[in-house]
Amino acid sequence: MILQGGSNIYGIPIGILSLDSNFAKIPGHIKNATTFDFPVTYKIIKDARIPELMGQPDRTLLEPFIEAARELVREEGVRAITGSCGFLAVFQQEIANAVDVPVFISSLIQVPIVYHMLRSDQKVGVMVATKSGLTPKHLSSVGANNIPICIAGMDGKKEFCEVIMEQNKQELDITRLEEEITSVAKSLVRENPDVGAIVFECTDMPPFAHLIQKALNLPVFDLITLTNMVYNAVVRRSYQGIMPL
Repeated sequence: MILQGGSNIYGIPIGILSLDSNFAKIPGHIKNATTFDFPVTYKIIKDARIPELMGQPDRTLLEPFIEAARELVREEGVRAITGSCGFLAVFQQEIANAVDVPVFISSLIQVPIVYHMLRSDQKVGVMVATKSGLTPKHLSSVGANNIPICIAGMDGKKEFCEVIMEQNKQELDITRLEEEITSVAKSLVRENPDVGAIVFECTDMPPFAHLIQKALNLPVFDLITLTNMVYNAVVRRSYQGIMPL
């Protein structure tokens, strides 16, 4: 399925491996193509959902992602591949090994980069869908296992859990979700004043990144910032008209 957020002479630069979910994706979500100013295309992995990615998912879940990644390259000609859930971090190397284009399967890849931007006495605040779901395997898979981080999860937040984690209802109360995510972010920084930047693991959080930034006055990184960075690396523009030195 191809959904375009803009035009580009290179075709479809970014392919997105998507979990199987049925609630509406608002602008700012990786699965809403209007989030981007360039074309993206999606491959939905049937029956792949967040609970299956937490903990130690087995090879039977990995194989459909690998095949979908290969299809994105073979059939759509994408130049890079990402995913729709930060917990896909556990499959980062396996999916990257399966194709010949860059793979940035989780926003957690940014954690080491963000840490090295900060003062040595600061930490990276990581906001996740559920705190218990983030394991050492997720962090080590993206080189973040030795990075000082503080973790906050959306555990116990009613709207987030009912719609996103449990998928018990399809109608999303955006105002309520906004309040839940903002409250978790504020608590994270209040309890950890040495946090110098925030990284969202969860792809349902980026639509509210501007509100978190306004509330905390901190840089906020997520899968959208990462996707835009990779796009600008795989589709370089010509700097015509620059006078030679």
